[in-house]
Amino acid sequence: MIGPLVLGLDAGGTGSRAVVADLHGRVLGRARGEGANPVAHGRAAAARAVGATLRAALAGLDASEVAAGVVGLAGALVAEPGLDGLWPEVGLSVTPRTTSDLALAYTAGTGSPDGSVLIGGTGAVAAEVRDHTPVRLADGHGWLLGDLGSGQWLGREAVRLALTAVDAGRPLAGTAAAAAVELAGRSAGDGLRAALLGAVYGEPPVRLARLAPLVLEAAAAGEGEAQRLVDEAARHLLATLETVRPAGSARPVVLAGGVLGPTSPLADAVRAGVAARWPAAGVRTAGSTAGAAAWLAARTLGPGAATEELHRTLVASGA
Repeated sequence: MIGPLVLGLDAGGTGSRAVVADLHGRVLGRARGEGANPVAHGRAAAARAVGATLRAALAGLDASEVAAGVVGLAGALVAEPGLDGLWPEVGLSVTPRTTSDLALAYTAGTGSPDGSVLIGGTGAVAAEVRDHTPVRLADGHGWLLGDLGSGQWLGREAVRLALTAVDAGRPLAGTAAAAAVELAGRSAGDGLRAALLGAVYGEPPVRLARLAPLVLEAAAAGEGEAQRLVDEAARHLLATLETVRPAGSARPVVLAGGVLGPTSPLADAVRAGVAARWPAAGVRTAGSTAGAAAWLAARTLGPGAATEELHRTLVASGA
């Protein structure tokens, strides 16, 4: 007998990750699977993705030794995941607790129960957190109504630069040229305007987020237009965080998401803004969200189970 074991699953919109660990921090099972957002994919598809990921993570282990589990589900705040019948099917004798992906992102950065999390990925959202539970949200309204400063926002603004240059008859350069090549497969010439518009409107709007790395790379290289976009994105993200975070708070701020990674110039700008607004606060970058879920599961086993050392080990697990 190995147990007791804890199970953590981050069932995101584009992919899912699971971790099974013991209370010493040894990761005994891990798996990656398909996206499982019940809003984007539907309940049935989300349940199938969760089930497949869990079975892979539990392969070779005795699932009955799992004493607690936490599942962070993208969209869990606005849709019932419909997973109740799944747990016995994968061999679990316990019912994992469902929480939000925001809670996992926060916990992946700190073991402190109270603080703030700012996520900048395809979309953008901030939350104030109490006892590892989001209690107030700002933005996260989607590409049409918000997500200001997100990857999609950066991509859209890069295309705006390209179209403005085309309309004005100016040569494309820098970020504008990179966006045009990525979308339309050309850097200049007749028909570029139509090609850009056709490429943008021919796919889901969130796909513009794939242009965000071009903007971030150009900003890191010192390109003025790209730096301007990054600075504007940082102002948007900080305003979103300020909506939910108390003035003068010394509680930690966790940054998460692809455009706020540890080497991102946008993250650097946001960190500077946090230091100016909340000088006593520490800023952390989220680690493994599946590991964070496993640590939250350990918390349900009693105060001595979810140690700081276990937290450090699991969020650094890379799963």
